[in-house]
Amino acid sequence: MNEQARPSDEQLVAYLDDELDTDQRSRVDAAIAEDSTLNLRLQWLARSNLPFRQAYDELAQQAPVDRLQAMLDTLPAPAKPALNRRRFLAAAAGLVLSGVLADRLYLGWRASQTKHNWRGLVADYMALYVPETLKHLPVDDLTHGAQLRTIDERLGVTLTPAQLALPRVELRRAQILEYDGVPIAQITYLDPAHGAMALCVTLSHKGSRPFAHERRHEMNVVYWADTEHAWMLIGHNPAAELEEMAKLLKSRLSA
Repeated sequence: MNEQARPSDEQLVAYLDDELDTDQRSRVDAAIAEDSTLNLRLQWLARSNLPFRQAYDELAQQAPVDRLQAMLDTLPAPAKPALNRRRFLAAAAGLVLSGVLADRLYLGWRASQTKHNWRGLVADYMALYVPETLKHLPVDDLTHGAQLRTIDERLGVTLTPAQLALPRVELRRAQILEYDGVPIAQITYLDPAHGAMALCVTLSHKGSRPFAHERRHEMNVVYWADTEHAWMLIGHNPAAELEEMAKLLKSRLSA
């Protein structure tokens, strides 16, 4: 896609807030239809619920609030901005002398939330998936075999489409993601009843651990570990059903 025609995050948020005119909305609709990554970005912005207000509290106490308010008071009433997500983020950023401080504050908060918590990162990503994200992807073993070899090269785990086959659900894609230099393999499935599901694996040397359960973003998670890798299975499937699938996968992978 022409980068100049690609909507900015501000335009996407305006789209979500229904602040665009008919022509602008049509252009954004066309861009989303053409670019699947842009569609994922829109979903992320729509679901975003990050604590911007808390993150900026300390800085806001040091900001020249009276001077800012005086500037706003000089504007004609119709020009005074209404409080919405774009306005809030723009005002919050304006309270900081440089964007570097804001970036470090937010990234520090984010790191404290996600450090050593790869399952949370995977869940954040999976929360963006809808069935349409996966429906168009190839389902042949030749394609999946090539994708799985890339995972083997990065994580040293040998996987085949036959090992990963599960009842009812369909293998759709295997790929390598990375966070702070740590590779995470994501193997996605499409369940006709429950939508997107994923088996994920990363390197771990903390020893073997039995199955455990948790919930993230309204999804169930089953996770376990062997001597070299940590695994998780995540989806909207019932927890007991996910564990049965996890047991089947673990038995094949350890054979």
